[in-house]
Amino acid sequence: MLNGFKKLQLLSAAVAVGFLACSPGDTQTSTQMTPAAEAQSNSAATSIPRMPDGKPDLNGIWQVLSNANNNLEPAPPKSAFAMVPGDFVPVPAPEVVAMGAVGAVPASQGVITTNDGYIPYKPEALAQRDENRENWLERDPEIKCFMPGVPRATYLPHPFQIFQSDSAFFVAYSFAGAVRNVYLEDPGEAPIDSWMGQSHGYWEDDTFVVEVSGLIDQTWYDRAGNYRSWESTVTERYTMVDENVIQYEATIEDPQLYTEPWTISMPLYRRLEENFELPQFKCVEFVEELMFGRFRKGQPIEDMTMPF
Repeated sequence: MLNGFKKLQLLSAAVAVGFLACSPGDTQTSTQMTPAAEAQSNSAATSIPRMPDGKPDLNGIWQVLSNANNNLEPAPPKSAFAMVPGDFVPVPAPEVVAMGAVGAVPASQGVITTNDGYIPYKPEALAQRDENRENWLERDPEIKCFMPGVPRATYLPHPFQIFQSDSAFFVAYSFAGAVRNVYLEDPGEAPIDSWMGQSHGYWEDDTFVVEVSGLIDQTWYDRAGNYRSWESTVTERYTMVDENVIQYEATIEDPQLYTEPWTISMPLYRRLEENFELPQFKCVEFVEELMFGRFRKGQPIEDMTMPF
């Protein structure tokens, strides 16, 4: 049997060997991908569908599975988006209180990968965001079925479809019938600002990059009042992870409102239902009463007596 001193010597030698094996001097293991990891990476690259020109095939109907449209930042659940002061705590506004749990807001995990998960607002811009949030019912353009802008169109709770060929790239969205034609040659400066802006796309290896400019300042990023100015630009990155998942990133720059650029990231999932087609949600007709009911001739509809 080994005595205590001999055991201590053997233990010291084992620790020394382990330390040397993990030391920075072992450059091969610290700087090179292991064979297993390299094989996994190569397998992912070869398993994705590709176009005849070798580029990843992004064609299909996609949808985000997250609460990003509620709030891009981390947030706890609450009773409603529209709140008013109560006797002790804020309560749902009278316009939405009857919706109960249907009108409640689930928690948001957050999808911002920079600035500790929060939008780097300038102080005065943050105050405006908070005011937007308090007046959500009147101000959120989604409620009025205005086109959602970029990147919000991507993570609304509605699917969208990518049409890709070697000479064109087009995106159709279910919500509000919004569409985007992504130019594959730089079209120059946008001639006019618009809801969906102007998009120019190009490939960086297997990632499709889209630079978006010419966005009007009337679109929001979510239902939490996060907003943009007319100076905002968006750089999107679509990277296919496997045949049914695209990793989506968007970097927003807006020197008027933010102290630095910030980035969101989330997976897009392919809709796999058999014979699934992009549903149409042309919601303009659904908000006619909200937008134009006060201009209706005759009695208000709530005061009319039905003839039966």
